[in-house]
This record gives sequence, C-alpha cells and structure tokens, in this order.
Amino acid sequence: MLTKLTIGKRTFPVNIIQGPLAGFSSAPFRLLTWQYSKPAFSYSEMISANSLTKNSKKTKERFLAKDPNEGPVCFQLVGNSSLVLSEAAKIITDLGADLIDFNCGCSVPKIRGNGAGSSLLLDRPKLHKLLLALRHSTALPLSVKIRVARDDKTNGEIAQVLGDSGVDCVVVHGRNWEDRYNTPCNPDAINFFVNQLKIPVIGNGDVTSLESLKKMFTTGCAGVMIARAGVGQPWLIGELLAQMEQKKFITPSIAEIGKIYITHVQLLTNLLGNEKNAVIQARKLARPYAKNIKHRKEFCLAVNKCDDFINFQNLCLDYFK
Repeated sequence: MLTKLTIGKRTFPVNIIQGPLAGFSSAPFRLLTWQYSKPAFSYSEMISANSLTKNSKKTKERFLAKDPNEGPVCFQLVGNSSLVLSEAAKIITDLGADLIDFNCGCSVPKIRGNGAGSSLLLDRPKLHKLLLALRHSTALPLSVKIRVARDDKTNGEIAQVLGDSGVDCVVVHGRNWEDRYNTPCNPDAINFFVNQLKIPVIGNGDVTSLESLKKMFTTGCAGVMIARAGVGQPWLIGELLAQMEQKKFITPSIAEIGKIYITHVQLLTNLLGNEKNAVIQARKLARPYAKNIKHRKEFCLAVNKCDDFINFQNLCLDYFK
C-alpha cells in the first residue's frame, strides 16, 4: 500500500523509488523522472568507491553530477575495502547526498570477481566489517541493496548481518546472483527478509504495472523499487502512484514522448560536454522510448547510425507523430 517511507532520520511522502541502472540513471534520467513522477528518491548509477577516492574525472563529471532541480538522490557505492568505502562515504556526504546505498547485489562477473557486489553475501564477516565502516563514516540514511540466496539458512545469516550492522534499510531484489532477468522475481524471498528484519525492506524486481506493484506490496515490504521499467518512461512512477490512489493520469502522447527523448539527450549533451557521446548514449534509449511508435525497428536502426544531435532530433520529430 502507498504510505510515507521513513529511512533513518528522513521521511519521504511516498514509498516508491526509482532504482539504479548502470548506463542510465545519471542526472538527466533522474531529473526527468522527478519532473514526471516525484518518487521518494532516485538512485545514482553504481559508483566505484575506488575511482571516487582517486578523484577520477569521469566519476566526478558523470556519476556525481546532481541537477539542482531534481529530487532526493541516493548515491550507490560499490567496493570491497573498509578504508576506501569509508573515505568514499565521507566524500558523498560532503557533496550533499540525501542517502547512501551499498551495492551487495551486482551480479556482473567483473564486480563479483573483485570481491564486491553480490559476492559479499557469501563472505558475511567481511560484509559486516564493510557495513560498520560505512555506518561510522556518515550520519546519512544508509541502505544496502542485495540479491537473495536460494536457501533460507543463508538468507537468515545475511539478514542477521544486516540487522546487526546499523543500516537503516535493505533493498531486496528477489533474484539470486546467478539468475538472469528471464528468471521471475521470487516474492517469498522478499517476504522472508521482511519477517527477519526490524528495519524497512524495499521490494525490487519485475514491477512494471499496477498489477505487479500490488503483488510486490503483498510481500509486506515498506516500499517498492522500480528499475528497468522506468527507462524510456519517466512518467511511470507518477502513473502508478495515480492508479494506486485511483486518480486520473494522462499518459504523454507519442509526440510528447519524442520531445521528452530529445530533452533527455540534450541534458546528456550538457552533462557529458560532448554531443557525439550523448547521441551514442541515446542509442541505448531508442528501444524503450520508441516502444509504441510505428516503424520502431526502422527508427532504432536510424538512431544507431546517427552521430550528431540535429540529425537525432530530426529523426525523433519524423517518427514520433
């Protein structure tokens, strides 16, 4: 059910969150989501604590950028060193983050191979040490995003570490770290953590519609995170909030969606300071934004060959009618 959401000392007016998406959830994506949906807060892309503490130019310009007109942002860190994570948390806090999240759910082999992401769920002593380091480094609300084990014993041990570490919230993605996205989310695993923990649990996985949102709330979770479904639909959370409250919501027209897409790429150009790189990123956005247009395949192929903003803009105006 829709309620306020309290995490640590922060209370948000709604309990639906826009989650982190590698390659997508930079400031332009979050700004549009805020303008059209007003979620509780939105996540940054996953940020390497190591790169952050080394003052990486790319990290500073792309991953740490926050638009003054966007809503609350949770900056997500990934890493495997107590000292580095502690320093990174202090940097993020000083930069004005609203919340900090520690990624213990990433299933990408490169991240797991470095002893970070979901691999930490199998090294509970180290996980506990890292969480304590983060907790002692910031007074901001601190969350942890995890995937789930396949057995209750392991999940119970994970829950105990999380409950003993002083974190304020746990985001549970109801898939195992070996599962691909064609494996359905397991709501029972999310419910398990709801019952094990005394802190808020946010449910995550396969929420794309009012029906799936209601199903996620049956786990007893305090809030719901929407991730991939928000790409190309910055109004989705706003639509779901309206539907839950049985209020009227007007979905943007095809022409309006084309203009939103153009604005997204304009904002990416400003963020990256490079028109060509922004248009290259626009290629990944073509399929979701063009979901309901005629000649979608033809449009996406044309965008993939496009390398300047004017041509990209003209393509959108031609196809989004």
